[in-house]
Amino acid sequence: MKALPGEFEAAGAGAFDVLDLGVVPYREAWDLQKQHHARVAAGGRPALLVLEHPPVLTLGRKAREGSNIVVTREYLAAQGIEVLEVERGGDVTYHGPGQLVAYALFPVGRRVADFLRLLEAATLHALTVLGLPDARPNPGYAGVYVNPREVNGLTYEQKICSFGVAVQKNVALHGLGLNVTTNLQHFDLIVPCGLSGTHMTSVEREYQLRGLERTASVAEAKAALIAAFHITFAAYDWTLPDVASPLNPSSPHLQGATL
Repeated sequence: MKALPGEFEAAGAGAFDVLDLGVVPYREAWDLQKQHHARVAAGGRPALLVLEHPPVLTLGRKAREGSNIVVTREYLAAQGIEVLEVERGGDVTYHGPGQLVAYALFPVGRRVADFLRLLEAATLHALTVLGLPDARPNPGYAGVYVNPREVNGLTYEQKICSFGVAVQKNVALHGLGLNVTTNLQHFDLIVPCGLSGTHMTSVEREYQLRGLERTASVAEAKAALIAAFHITFAAYDWTLPDVASPLNPSSPHLQGATL
């Protein structure tokens, strides 16, 4: 098969290739995902796509009406922010510069819950390397958080990384978005992931609030996350099931996973 754009640009050791795509418009990256997904579903080598997007809002399966977008579509259009419906689980989220996106096109089959836990583990490992060892999962919700913070007498969860996956033909699509130097004000355009008691944070913001003398860098976060994926998925079962087993769209693991 002819190589796809960006393929093997940064091939990783082990069972999957790493494709560092830089900054890619969402629609273009979506098409690339689908091409690589088809290749992996046909028995090809799994791939991890790492990239950033220009500003865009995406609606998962729980967000088709866009009720958690709190500004008008006209306002978004004037700001050059596109709104797209995608096949992942979850509600609405924002992607933009400074957010490290990782699309893991890995064989999953029925192991969706285990796959999400591995995404969590890889993210936690990367954040520890980046100096945020208190990062943790939040039981009942997909994604990675740091410790809650009180704002004006109310306590809010602090979400630093969002997840959202779909599984088609036993292979995952989409993945995670880790806020590194993201413009967090853009999250004010939405109720992120439909969670009203949650504030979005970033590596950069956590460094500032904690008085850490570190500079947040997407390049550093990318290196840490890629290394964490290789470590976390070192013992992964890469077997692609012979018979496609459609995933139940009502699965809570997809409903709760928002990227």
